[in-house]
Amino acid sequence: MKLRRRIITMAYAENFYIGANDEHGVNPATPGKRTPIMPYINRSFYENEFNRPAKYYFLIAALRTGFNVYDVKPEFNDISITNRVIRANRQNLNCVVTYAYNAIGNDLAFNNTNGYLIFYSNENRFTTQSRLLAYDISAGLSEEITTKNLGIGTLRGIGMLTAINCPAVVAECGFMTNFEEAKLMLDPDFQKACGNGGCFGVCNNFNVNYIADINYTQMSTIRYGNRGNVVKFLQCYLNLYGNTLTVDGIFGSGTQNAVKKFQQDNGLAVDGIVGKNTWRTLMMQDSKLPLLRRGSRGVYVRYLQSKLVSKLYPAGTIDGIFGANTETAVRQFQQENDLDVDGIVGPLTWAKLTPIGGGRPMP
Repeated sequence: MKLRRRIITMAYAENFYIGANDEHGVNPATPGKRTPIMPYINRSFYENEFNRPAKYYFLIAALRTGFNVYDVKPEFNDISITNRVIRANRQNLNCVVTYAYNAIGNDLAFNNTNGYLIFYSNENRFTTQSRLLAYDISAGLSEEITTKNLGIGTLRGIGMLTAINCPAVVAECGFMTNFEEAKLMLDPDFQKACGNGGCFGVCNNFNVNYIADINYTQMSTIRYGNRGNVVKFLQCYLNLYGNTLTVDGIFGSGTQNAVKKFQQDNGLAVDGIVGKNTWRTLMMQDSKLPLLRRGSRGVYVRYLQSKLVSKLYPAGTIDGIFGANTETAVRQFQQENDLDVDGIVGPLTWAKLTPIGGGRPMP
């Protein structure tokens, strides 16, 4: 599917207010919204383990493009649809995008149904605009991910589609009940691609130029007391790494504490000020992936653990701490991929580990 072509003057992103929502919750996880037990690691992947980071990658992409944004659900736990709708409708948003992951059958066995599907509702008062938004996001995802594009569909009785006072869609980015797509749920590069693809589609819908990336050197130094979208950009990154900050653009004590903890966890000067070194680490823009071994800590270890688990190597909790479980998983990965088995993650191990998809097969 190709993006719809328009001959029209490009609009300014700052004129639009975009909402983003992630279905369900984690800590505790919403019951039933999970994959079958994944082999080799003996646990399910829960839907919100994908939905939440994909939503934040979407918000990060929207912010770097220049949109104003609203995070419908910063909490880890599930929030009622009624409360989500109330929150969103109070904001007078131009659209709402909900990230989700599909399922068919039950959560006890895998099947062959696969692909991504974007839903809207004929019960939304902005039906036509919602349908066009669904087409654009479907096409935007096709620019970023290589799984099967199932197009768009309609749903009834879904509050985040029917009761929202603006165009609204749900992006079901894969099937939890498909073995290969289930593995993708915890792959941070797939999560990011889905977030970027959704933003690309929103840009086309509003005739805005999409900004594919931004370099950390372009970011201004910010600290306690600052306000604005650059603070929202920071808060989205901090939430991506495990915080539950309200994305309000206010650099208050909660954001400052989260910055200090991030700095401490990543071996940075702990001053609560977000300068070039902190931005570079937050945005994972070191010139090359670092050498990691047991005892390493920080966002690159978190990335390593996520890639290992997504490929079904039991790295343990994704906590940014390179401990015994992570070392064992690295050694297993190296052994099964014809690498030197030393438990150290260098260029050759990174090269085999970073591609999206693959990993251990169905036993």
